Amino acid sequence: AEWLEPVRSFTIDAMMDGVRQDLEALGISMDRFSSERALVDSGAVAAAIERLTNEGHVYRGILEPPKGKEPEDWEPREQLLFRASEFGDDTDRPLQKSDGSWTYFASDVAYHMDKLDRTGGPLINIFGVDHGGYVKRMNAAVEALSGRKGMLDIRLCQLVNLMDNGRPVKMSKRAGTFVTVRDVIDSVGADVIRFIMLTRRSEQTLDFDFARVTEQSRDNPVFYVQYAHARACSVLRQAGEDAAAEAAMDRLDHPAEMDVLRHLASWPKLVISAANAHEPHRIAFFLMDLAASFHALWTAGREAPELRFIREDDAALTAARLRLVKATALVIRSGLGVLAIEAREEM
Repeated sequence: AEWLEPVRSFTIDAMMDGVRQDLEALGISMDRFSSERALVDSGAVAAAIERLTNEGHVYRGILEPPKGKEPEDWEPREQLLFRASEFGDDTDRPLQKSDGSWTYFASDVAYHMDKLDRTGGPLINIFGVDHGGYVKRMNAAVEALSGRKGMLDIRLCQLVNLMDNGRPVKMSKRAGTFVTVRDVIDSVGADVIRFIMLTRRSEQTLDFDFARVTEQSRDNPVFYVQYAHARACSVLRQAGEDAAAEAAMDRLDHPAEMDVLRHLASWPKLVISAANAHEPHRIAFFLMDLAASFHALWTAGREAPELRFIREDDAALTAARLRLVKATALVIRSGLGVLAIEAREEM
């Protein structure tokens, strides 16, 4: 029908505009959005298959029957196939449907070829865990296209369970009752979402509890980290010019001080390892541990006057402790900055 195409285009544009706005609100910047239809219409899919064909990775053949199906249920049909099994996949993969149109996999091959041509690789993909069966075939395709192993790192992300005070938030597609990411942003803010999403490894299920993430307690990890930074800033404001004094760091010898120092010393190596492993949750874990260590030192000073950061009777020790506080604030601010989260100076 003639009316369908303009309605389809309008709907897609409106939905994509909403996606862009939500991503922008979360501080996520996308360089480009790729359309499967555009890849087909532009000839990119045909070009990708031609490249694989020229490299000897495509053939016409008949696949073995799928596992679990009786032979009589299987209709052998000659297909255009990618030799995925030669690159670690369980079976070769069809590139064309029976009507001659390209398979979804063929479009994905073209998409990854475009990324390789533009960037040179390596590439990172974020998949929902329900697409885990796609990992081997996409790794195979990228290896065939690039001629190199390890050019694609696919990260599987588990689902997020929305909770409210320990109870699941009920949603129903049929009833039209659901919670959008915009609803969550408006409720708790982008910083909270970004941090809480990193309090689990990507492949682990996350319970996102609205009540917990708005608490001002140590049970709320983003509050606990931001509060540590705010406390450090408060000490430095109170110290004034004394915070800039030279310090003999060997004056720090209390176990609580040494624990903070050990955490601070591990930061440079940790941020590099997190980047190399493509595991940003390591930074969130580190910040939570550093915050706990700093809060423990703060509490120790409240209980024992000799452990307070500012000692009127010992300028050298005060200078060393203020340098420790300043370093703590710097590292927390740096870590939150890597995660694109505000480091609050007052709370």
